Amino acid sequence: MNDITSQELKQRQQNGETPLIIDVREPWENEESRIDGSRNIPLGSLPDRLEELEDLKEQEIIVHCKGGGRSASAKAFLVQHGFRNVRNLLGGITGYQQEQA
Repeated sequence: MNDITSQELKQRQQNGETPLIIDVREPWENEESRIDGSRNIPLGSLPDRLEELEDLKEQEIIVHCKGGGRSASAKAFLVQHGFRNVRNLLGGITGYQQEQA
């Protein structure tokens, strides 16, 4: 599945859509800034918390971090474990916040 831009995500949110967004940054980063409705599962915890997401293998999941690197790793990991519809937020939360301006 193709990755998603901040602009596309914001447009969907403005249209009332609530995609599942997973923030793979550390908890302290999530406390500093977050995307409304996102769920914080740090990249290092993902293998241990995979069962929380087991029922979502067919659903769209958007992963993000600060700039896109960790979330690219999270996307690859989830795809390896049978998730079919994982998208990386290009530019991460940094790009998302700049899009608001």
